[in-house]
This record gives sequence, C-alpha cells and structure tokens, in this order.
Amino acid sequence: MSINEISMKEIDIKRITQPAAVVENYLIDFLDSRPLPNNLREACKYALLGGGKRLRPVLVIQSAFAVGGTIEDALPPAAAIEMIHAFSLVHDDLPAMDDDDLRRGRPTLHKHTDEAMAILAGDALMGLAFELISSKIAEPHLAAKIITELSRGTNNMIAGQIYDTLPDFPESTAPIDRLVAIHKNKTGALLRASCRMGAMTAGASPEQLNALSIYADAIGLMFQVVDDVLDVTQTTEQLGKTAGKDVEQDKMTYPALMGLDASRAEIDRLHTEAIEALTAFDTAAEPLRNLADYMAVRTH
Repeated sequence: MSINEISMKEIDIKRITQPAAVVENYLIDFLDSRPLPNNLREACKYALLGGGKRLRPVLVIQSAFAVGGTIEDALPPAAAIEMIHAFSLVHDDLPAMDDDDLRRGRPTLHKHTDEAMAILAGDALMGLAFELISSKIAEPHLAAKIITELSRGTNNMIAGQIYDTLPDFPESTAPIDRLVAIHKNKTGALLRASCRMGAMTAGASPEQLNALSIYADAIGLMFQVVDDVLDVTQTTEQLGKTAGKDVEQDKMTYPALMGLDASRAEIDRLHTEAIEALTAFDTAAEPLRNLADYMAVRTH
C-alpha cells in the first residue's frame, strides 16, 4: 500500500500505543524507589514524563508481542530505552548542541531548570537505564544480551550526533551518504535496539530477530526523513518544537538534498521495505505494521 492510500483515521494509534501508560507508571515507580536528590529526581521526571510519542518503548513491547512475548518481560528494556531517549533529548537541546528552548510544547529542561541540572539529569538517566535492566531482568544471560544491545544502540546514537554536529567524514563521502549515516545512527540506532530488545525478551529465533532488524532499520531512516519534511512544512505550534531549525542552521536534510517530492518518494520506499520485512509474521505483528503506517504519514 502506498503512503498516499493510508488514512490516519484507519490507524488506531491509541490502541497500539496503550502500553506506553504502563511504561510511564513503571518509570515513576523505579525513579521513586531510588534514593536520589529530590531536585534531580524531579528533573528526570520532567524530561521523561512530558509527553512524546513513546515510539521506542512501544516498539519494544509490540516486537515482544509479535513473537509471543509478554508486556511484563518487555517492561525493563521498554523503560530503559525511554530513559536513554530522554537523556539524548535533554543533551541535544543544550546551548552547546542544538540550543533549543522548546521540546514537546514546553520549555526544554535547561530552560525549566538550568544547564548544570540538565547535564546531570541527562547523565543520571543514562546510568539509571542500565541499572534498571541489570536489577529487573533476573536471567543473567538475557540481561547481558539486553545490556549489550542497549549499549550498542546508545553508542551508535552518540556517533550519529557526532556525524551531525562535529562531522568527520572522508572528503570523498557523498552528501546523501553522509545524511544516511547521520540518520541511521542518530535516530535509527535506538529504534533498531528497541525492536531487537523486545524480540530478545520473547525468545525470538534468529530469523525473527533478523526480520525485525530489517523492519527497524527501515522505519528508523523513514522516521527521520519524515522529520526532515515536517521541519519545512509544519509550524512550531503543530510540531511542539521549533520549526525551521534545520534551514536556519543550514543542516543537511532530505528536502535540502533531494527536494520534497523525492523525499516523500523515499518515505514511500522505506515504508514498503518495513512492511515487507514482516511478511513471515502473523496478525500478532499487525500493530508493528500499523506503527509503520502511522510513522509514514504523521504530521508532528
């Protein structure tokens, strides 16, 4: 199905993302169980619980469901990936990085508190993510696999941030290849880790894990191409963050390199690739298919 044929009315995104509420409660309980300074705990909660799509934890849980797993088993990596994502956003918004004042329709953490607290809260969220997994997954071999997957995703995400802000590419690297490297790492790495960790908690076969990895790679790149398009087609009010920042900062984006029409064609291609990767899965993977649809046609 072409993305032009997808209707947002047919995507029950509230049902698909319903597990996000369980993840939020799990995160609150975990933070409240830790003897942290109260101002640090509140800063972490501000970063974690201020809305957002919750795509990463939902992908963890829906990937577990796709191979017969349970939400109880998937909750530790689902919560951990959201903490890693929140840490990345807090640091990404800092003046030394993207210097943003708005995130999810409200002041960024360094504007809500100050830069020192934002840096330290981001640091804490990353450490807490790994502590959560090591303390909540009882089976040592599985815990080690999940920690390895989350570590790899986190480090690749940081590499993507370097590619984006402090690039160190060989001079011969074509602009489009640079852009793909940025997006596959900065955005795609955590989406890939999400799908793989969820599948691992459910005991996925190598074939299932490979298929979900292909799916994740496709939606990861597609997600960022959509973001690039929205940055130049939507308003700040619609996005809940500052629109037009990419153009203002002269960043490489798909619309800048390829134009809007070619960018939309690339979204269509990646959407098809994601759906085809799920061919061998039954109806338990339908939420993943619907998530791919939603991510292709979202407007914020």
